[in-house]
Amino acid sequence: MFKADQIDSNQRLFWIASIVIATSVVGIALIKVSSTLIIAVLAAFVIAIFSFLAPEYSLYLLLAAMLLSPEFVVKDLPGLIGVQRGITLRYEDLLLLIIGTAWFMKTAINKELGLFIRTPLNKTIAAYLTICFISTIMGMQAGRVRSITGFLFVLKYFEYVVIYFMAVNILKEKRQIERFVAVMLIVCFVTCIVGLIQVPTGGRVSAPFEGEVGEPNTLGGYLVLMMSIVLGLLLADERRRLKPFLLSLFGITVVTLAMTLSRSSWLALFPMLFTLIYLTNKRFAIVFPLLFIIAFSPVLLPQSVKDRFYFTFMQPNTPGQVEIGGFRLDTSTSDRILCWKQVVTRDFIKHPVLGYGVTGYPFLDAQYPRVLAETGLLGLFAFSILLIAIYRYALGVYRNTKDPFFKGLTLGYLGGFIGLLIHAIGCNTFIIVRIMEPFWFLTAMVVMIPQIEKGPAGTQGDHKR
Repeated sequence: MFKADQIDSNQRLFWIASIVIATSVVGIALIKVSSTLIIAVLAAFVIAIFSFLAPEYSLYLLLAAMLLSPEFVVKDLPGLIGVQRGITLRYEDLLLLIIGTAWFMKTAINKELGLFIRTPLNKTIAAYLTICFISTIMGMQAGRVRSITGFLFVLKYFEYVVIYFMAVNILKEKRQIERFVAVMLIVCFVTCIVGLIQVPTGGRVSAPFEGEVGEPNTLGGYLVLMMSIVLGLLLADERRRLKPFLLSLFGITVVTLAMTLSRSSWLALFPMLFTLIYLTNKRFAIVFPLLFIIAFSPVLLPQSVKDRFYFTFMQPNTPGQVEIGGFRLDTSTSDRILCWKQVVTRDFIKHPVLGYGVTGYPFLDAQYPRVLAETGLLGLFAFSILLIAIYRYALGVYRNTKDPFFKGLTLGYLGGFIGLLIHAIGCNTFIIVRIMEPFWFLTAMVVMIPQIEKGPAGTQGDHKR
């Protein structure tokens, strides 16, 4: 697979050092630790070597793990005692740590690769992460943030940046983006199948391997993003051989999204569709089916979906409900509205500039008040600038690209992005791992499209390295 003459002297040193370290670790481990731990360490070592030599293929593994890896919740560390939900970690977090470390080592050895390629989003990403870091440090000093809690949450934010820059570094040609998108669509298909298997149990559908209590909102947000990608490709990509798979995937995502019973995701669906309708020339391909579904929804929708919708406005009189315009909202929706009100009118004022720190404020299941509470006005401003920069750049790419595949991808990305902005009203969308990891990987693809289209040959489409 790898030719000896392709490995330079630095890589030979890496191999020698790796073999020495591995031999030493195994020798010590055989004496002092269990065989299970030895196997885990060796597996991590093999993945690290593989990632160092073939970083593109390691990202395929990471894409599959984003939605299909089990999770575990950390609560027992000293800094997490008393934290309501603990810190949710997944095996892809460990996988990303291994792959990311190998990537850092490769860029350190090969100076030509560069650690952080200059992109239009670098400054806004750096500004927001810096504010998160500073506000958290100040929160720790003031006793509002538990040290391990704050460190692990901020580390998760950096995790998304690592994914973004790894992808940006690796993407060089159109075929790569096509392969990565294909893997993401296959993972989405498998995720939907696993979700639909849960339907006979009678509960709400959630993503695979989410522990005892699933998170349907997480799966719903992910499906809104991926459904938009599928629709964008259907509308713009002219390759007919892809249509059957994309249509099948669209159908299964619609059903799975409905069965999540996630109202935040249902709400996000319509702005996503309206964005696609506004941007595409084939808007009637969306409008007519949408009107048909709306007209016949009382007949087509499962009873559980209709019950969930009606429950929003028809829950029996219960303490804590909020009344708006003569309608009494259910307690879940009311809690989110009260959280918004509490942050904006009471708690935010106590620490208006840099907030309470991440996460020095009680749990909030809404992105924007959470950003305001944890990082203050500076954090909310930086977060807003980052979102605006993402949208403006993606819109420019969509308008300027002539390649049908790229046009479909950016169209779907824009629709999914708008959908996630609405989803974030009632969910912590932009910090949820299973939504943000695919999102930032897609962001890297969109960012690199202009560079790939320029290419060394000056033509659009496929370019050799």
